[in-house]
Amino acid sequence: MLRELKWIEKPNFWGWGCSECDWVFNATGTPTGESIDKMVQNYKQQRDRDFAGHACAEHPGVKKTKS
Repeated sequence: MLRELKWIEKPNFWGWGCSECDWVFNATGTPTGESIDKMVQNYKQQRDRDFAGHACAEHPGVKKTKS
């Protein structure tokens, strides 16, 4: 299974999620960094780490989305 990080727009959620299951990224805390660029970099690193570490089988509603 090749999963991808996808932008999702639903009535109750706008953000990043998995293309293969119902996992979505929920940032923890407020953005940190000495500049906007550093805050964005930290956000992306957290998002990518959380995505890489999730298991699709642990998220109900497994689905297949079209690219």
